[in-house]
Amino acid sequence: MAGSPERAPVKLSLLTMTTMVVGTMVGAGVFTLPQRFAAATGVSGALIAWTIAGAGTLTLALMFQALSNRKPHLDAGIYAYAKAGFGEYLGFFSAFGYWATTCVGNVAFWVLIMSTLGGLFPALGEGDTILAVALSTAGLWGFYLLVRQGVREAAAINRIVTFAKLVPILVFIVIALFYVDPQVFADNMSGQGGEPLFDQVKATMLVMVFVFLGVEGASVYSRHAKRREDVGRATVLGYLSVFAIFASVTMVSYGIMPVAEMAELRQPSMAGVLEAAVGGWGSVFVSVGLIVSILGAYLAWTMIAAELLFVAAKDGDMPRFLARQSSRDVPVAALLTTSWLTQGVLLVVLVSADAVNFMVDLTSALSLIPFLFAAGYLLKIAALRDGYDEARSRRRELALGILTTAYVAFLLFAAGLTFVLVSAIIYAPASILFIMVRREQGRRWFSPRESIILAVSLAAAAVGAVGLATGWLSI
Repeated sequence: MAGSPERAPVKLSLLTMTTMVVGTMVGAGVFTLPQRFAAATGVSGALIAWTIAGAGTLTLALMFQALSNRKPHLDAGIYAYAKAGFGEYLGFFSAFGYWATTCVGNVAFWVLIMSTLGGLFPALGEGDTILAVALSTAGLWGFYLLVRQGVREAAAINRIVTFAKLVPILVFIVIALFYVDPQVFADNMSGQGGEPLFDQVKATMLVMVFVFLGVEGASVYSRHAKRREDVGRATVLGYLSVFAIFASVTMVSYGIMPVAEMAELRQPSMAGVLEAAVGGWGSVFVSVGLIVSILGAYLAWTMIAAELLFVAAKDGDMPRFLARQSSRDVPVAALLTTSWLTQGVLLVVLVSADAVNFMVDLTSALSLIPFLFAAGYLLKIAALRDGYDEARSRRRELALGILTTAYVAFLLFAAGLTFVLVSAIIYAPASILFIMVRREQGRRWFSPRESIILAVSLAAAAVGAVGLATGWLSI
């Protein structure tokens, strides 16, 4: 019966959870990598960037594995860790921020699909025209109806699509390897523009965050795992598989085209790279693969977004109406709310100067606060010896917490002031939902400590709003 809160959740296997991690990570981002990297750096900078991002994201994967094993009672990991470590209000911010991340990321998916089709139908532009937004809206609500059919059905579709969408990416890598020109690769060693190498590497970091979003997907769906240890295993297995694919796409592209030409490609730039290697059919092949890939990732992210709101509502950290379930184990109110926020963000596309890259970068920036809280929680419990009986494992996880926290802090620095302030504009109004929760519980809206956090968030949002209004910040 709809609305029953005690229904046992659907249980998912290690394979299904691993494909959910891969499915959430392999989406739009991989198809944008050639142009984003070429615009920022050359081969040398790319190697350094992948080393940093690869090691950093591995620490994130290991962090989620450690927290899953250390705190098995915490569901919807990335939100629950922030709440357990730093209180209800920051836990609420983490839940809202991660949810907003998924919604903005889903908009990036639709924009990239329409940009891809825009190569054939100019009326779609680069995904930012009225027609493109209208078609994206139709797709958005079509997926809403699909996910409403049930978690088990949606997860099964996601598993099939995950394998299907890996095929064109792997084919791209294999074909590109045969067309790599060693001289072109060598000429691309230093990139263009003459920027310092550190600045070149820093410029790649936001797109790196975007392509690796989803490494935490198994922890978000932890309540559905058949075995708790599968959450950590799925996280690491999914990450290692995707890292090898993403790094390969980037590096082989440097051997196909000069960076100056690659930097000017329209998105999805992987299509332009393969077209340069084999002709027009290469672009069509990649474009079809992109659409399949993105639709699969969109399905996975929509499920995760609704799940996060649902669990937060059941825990009393989001308004009660978001905890409603259907007879098919679908959090229907959370799913509908997710679709409406995605629809609202989709309208911003119409006023953005570079819709694809802006949505990609904003998605990345929004995700960093939840990641920072999760990393800080591991650091906190290891430092306080919370739940540790063995000194060696505590020292290992303390080091992991330090490394992960430092990596996420570096990503915030790399994001730059613009995206931090624009993120604050999105975060600040969320406190209305927090007030709704406290009113439902008959509690004081904010404690003195929470009032300070509220003031800081509102001040940052005000600075961001003024910056956009005066042109100091631009999107």
